[in-house]
Amino acid sequence: MEKVYERTKGIQEDKVSGFCPGCMHSTIAKLIGEVLEELDVLDRTVLVEGVGCCGLLMDYVSYDNTCAPHGRACAVATGIKRTNPDTICYTYQGDGDLAAIGLGETMSAANRGENFTVIFVNNGIYGMTGGQLAPTTLVGMKATTAVNGRDPKEHGYPMHMCEILNQLEAPAYLERCSCNTPKNVRATKRAIKKAFQNQIDGKGFSLVEIVTSCPTNWGMDALKSLDFLEEKMFKEFPLGVFRDR
Repeated sequence: MEKVYERTKGIQEDKVSGFCPGCMHSTIAKLIGEVLEELDVLDRTVLVEGVGCCGLLMDYVSYDNTCAPHGRACAVATGIKRTNPDTICYTYQGDGDLAAIGLGETMSAANRGENFTVIFVNNGIYGMTGGQLAPTTLVGMKATTAVNGRDPKEHGYPMHMCEILNQLEAPAYLERCSCNTPKNVRATKRAIKKAFQNQIDGKGFSLVEIVTSCPTNWGMDALKSLDFLEEKMFKEFPLGVFRDR
């Protein structure tokens, strides 16, 4: 019998996903592994994980990786890529890591056009670190640090990272995707592959934002969280390409 689908070599053979039911981190990890395998760069790839659920990726990938201090993944990736230009380097960061404590590092790396790839997981909340309000938390959405919901007068408005980075001159590629449907999973894989191909081609900074669910901290089951994505998250964070040079 012909094998038409197999486990990517980018994920360790003996690992089973330990992410919460309905979480999309496992799907994203699989897509990244497939892309790196298809591009034949697994043997020279280095992952820089952010803190939180993104940091758990170290338990599953089959290639070199390191965990940066909270928010400093883009700074660490800059050092790795500049000292080892042939390395395929990418960061894997959540909204709190990339857009809160790491906002300065993210903006600076993008503004310099650093030649690495950023995979940005936006679930609108701090995940493993306690369900606190994040820069991307929706107005009215509850968090452990905003028990009555996000109030713009107190907390400000959600931050839109693709739109913010699109104001800079240097970034080569900015796209926002999701993994809520098979069609969107395929589109996300195409975006991830393009972002890594840009790095191989030396085009500079590429960021793929992936809008995902967090059923545990949203207080929903997996199916209801998919509805929340469609009804709320995508209205605030519309999917699409913002920059492609």
